[in-house]
Amino acid sequence: MTANRPNGVIYTGQTHELKDRILKHKTKRYKNSFSARYNVDKLVWYKEYPTILEARAMEKRLKKGNRAKKVALIEAMNPEWKDLFYEL
Repeated sequence: MTANRPNGVIYTGQTHELKDRILKHKTKRYKNSFSARYNVDKLVWYKEYPTILEARAMEKRLKKGNRAKKVALIEAMNPEWKDLFYEL
């Protein structure tokens, strides 16, 4: 999940190349995308899965879930909402 600031806008997605995907968010490669419009470029939570099917299933669960559950996941891993991209 990415965010624009602590407790701000949250974007949920899945990828097989996390560093590259976050770099695209940071450089606003797709100017009209949700993440570019809302400046959602800070990696605040992630989890690796053994298969793409498991990753997609988790993405669907997260997108169906409410904001409170997403915030709880983020704060369990990253209570300061710092940008984890620089720790990859």
